[in-house]
Amino acid sequence: MGDREEQVSTGDVETMSKNGQWVNRVIGDREDSRSFSSREEAEDAGRRWAEELGTTHIIRGSEPTGVITDPAPAGGSETTEEQLTADNPAEEKTLEALQDGSPSQ
Repeated sequence: MGDREEQVSTGDVETMSKNGQWVNRVIGDREDSRSFSSREEAEDAGRRWAEELGTTHIIRGSEPTGVITDPAPAGGSETTEEQLTADNPAEEKTLEALQDGSPSQ
């Protein structure tokens, strides 16, 4: 009973992304599913659930959807600059320059 990403059987636990959430479901049981906000949390819970049921845990990868639960692109988001705070005078000067649109020196 390990994790795999291939052939499925009725009763196996499947972890997948669905509408911006990570979901665990039992294959063949339309009523039994559980939602999670992160892939890691869903994978851990799916693994435990499959162990409890004595079945296999299948993990389905996903493509980014642009939904808020997708990881932020490298370098932060468009609002990162608005969220910055300065911890020292040098950072204050840099942030002021960013707000003015002029390069820092």
